[in-house]
Amino acid sequence: MIEAIAWTLLGFGIMEAFSWWVHKYVMHGVLWKIHKTHHEHTKGFFELNDLFTLLFGGSAIVLIFLGVGSFDYRFWIGCGISLYGMLYFILHDVLIHKRLKWLGRPKTKYLKAITKAHRAHHRTKEKDDAVSFGLFFIPKRYFKDEGEKI
Repeated sequence: MIEAIAWTLLGFGIMEAFSWWVHKYVMHGVLWKIHKTHHEHTKGFFELNDLFTLLFGGSAIVLIFLGVGSFDYRFWIGCGISLYGMLYFILHDVLIHKRLKWLGRPKTKYLKAITKAHRAHHRTKEKDDAVSFGLFFIPKRYFKDEGEKI
C-alpha cells in the first residue's frame, strides 16, 4: 500500500513539473495560438486551450490501462496524474476562474497564494513576460499578505 501511495505522489509531482515546463515553453511558445485563448476573456464555457486537457488526461488513461492488469507503477502514476487533473480542475477552473460557480473566495493562506500567483500570470495577455507557470508549487512571495483582496 505504501508503494502505491509513493507512486501516486510521484505521478502527481511529475505532473506538476511537466505541466510547468509545458506551460512555460510550449504553451507560451510554439502553441501560443492555442493557449492564448485562456489569456483572453472569451464568451462561452469552452476555450481552445482546453485541448491541452486531452494531452494530460490521455497520458493518465494510457498509463492506467497499461498498469491495470498488475496494478504496477504505471497504474499508480496514472492515478497520480488523474488526481492532479481533478485538483487542477477544482482549483484552476472552479476556484480561480469561476468557470463553474461552485466555490466562493479562497479562505486559506495556501489557496489565496495560488490565486495570487495565477493572477500574476494573467497580468499579461502576451506570450512573453508571464510569471508563475505552475499551480501547486508556488513561490514564497505569493504567501505574503499585502492587503490584496482575493
